[in-house]
Amino acid sequence: MIMRITKTPTHKTHMKPVPLALLFFACIVAAVHAGGTTEPSDPADEDRRTDRDTMVTEQIAGRGVSDPKVLAAMRSVPRHLFVPENERRNAYADRPLPIGHGQTISQPYIVAFMTELLELTGDEKVLEIGTGSGYQAAVLAEITPHVYSIEIIEPLLETGTAALETAGYTTVKTKAGDGYHGWEDYAPFDRIIVTAAAGHIPPPLVEQLAPDGIIVIPVGSPYQVQTLIRAVRDPERGLTTESIATVRFVPMTGRAHDGE
Repeated sequence: MIMRITKTPTHKTHMKPVPLALLFFACIVAAVHAGGTTEPSDPADEDRRTDRDTMVTEQIAGRGVSDPKVLAAMRSVPRHLFVPENERRNAYADRPLPIGHGQTISQPYIVAFMTELLELTGDEKVLEIGTGSGYQAAVLAEITPHVYSIEIIEPLLETGTAALETAGYTTVKTKAGDGYHGWEDYAPFDRIIVTAAAGHIPPPLVEQLAPDGIIVIPVGSPYQVQTLIRAVRDPERGLTTESIATVRFVPMTGRAHDGE
């Protein structure tokens, strides 16, 4: 059963108000129902620009995402190349889609929303925890050439990396590993985005975050309602956090899952 989460801010922040909407989160392990608002007129079309334009207008900008860089990225990335062939007809629908290994590709809106929270200007070094399909990394790569992505499920890393290469996102660096530990070889990172829930913000990720850097991560108990956190590493005050939305994600695996 698909779980529906109403995304509402838990307190007033400097970010613009989050629209009240039912969200389907990609990291929820669930079966996909037959609904959806966007169906391409021609599944054989290799470009599908019209589908992306409709997706951005109705699902993303229509719900309040306004960063022009994010909207342009969502219009540019060929989402259908990041889903299995039998799901490509539904690639631009307003829902997550299965990509194998009990995982899904995120609903377009949540990808755009979390990307906007990173406040990218165009040259930041970004670490993504959870490569998955490769789609989130591709969206980031449309904005900055410095994207690093870690995936703990090696078969997903292989297919995600292959999709990135096929779509032309050859600057994205990927590796297999436990995202809890980050990627120390390339630290510090200006931005970190995590697409699975942890009971706390992993200390290694905080250590690898540059001064004034931003991390976006769902925090809370596994398989329960969690809080989407946006945290900034202040050089003097340390990590300052704000609660952005109520969400539900599957847990991070590896060390975070083991509770070490």
